[in-house]
Amino acid sequence: MEAVDTENISEELLIFHCSPTMAGLKTGNLFNCPVKNNRMFLENIREMNRRLIPRGVRIVPLKNMGQRVLVYMYRPDRLREDLSDSGARKILTERDYPVGEPEKCIVWLVRRLKDGEAFPHEIGLFLGYPPEDVDGFIRNGAAGAKCIGTWKVYGNVETAQRKFAQYKKCTRLYWEAFQKHRSFDRLVVGCS
Repeated sequence: MEAVDTENISEELLIFHCSPTMAGLKTGNLFNCPVKNNRMFLENIREMNRRLIPRGVRIVPLKNMGQRVLVYMYRPDRLREDLSDSGARKILTERDYPVGEPEKCIVWLVRRLKDGEAFPHEIGLFLGYPPEDVDGFIRNGAAGAKCIGTWKVYGNVETAQRKFAQYKKCTRLYWEAFQKHRSFDRLVVGCS
């Protein structure tokens, strides 16, 4: 599977970076998207959301970095569930997030990405990473991780490794299915 080079959010770019979220296996994914024309980029996001929102998935730009934009694809229902975890709530409360309001938490994350001097590592909570692993990284950085895969693991290694393998397999299968059938919409699993 080759990396996708594009100037806008294409179906290929989403499959390459977001298959686990599209399949309903993961809360969210992040990726950088090259952008030449902001107006066309935002229209592209609106068009993609018209297709994705009925299936329980959304795309939002998190940070504009000139020629690139950090983009977040997520499942709002899963995010609500993930952010209601007591460990997640503690991490977010310590950083003044409006706990209990996931959409407002995304707005707060955008603000922290824009204004913060340091990268907001709590972003892992928005991607479905276990709160104990997000907290472990916030407190220890890369030091002391038991395992490294999609994220740095400080808690349950076996569960994390199963998820890493599941995400990798999902991406491979989605890429192969898209190459064969060219049907993006059929790959977005409707979840509630």
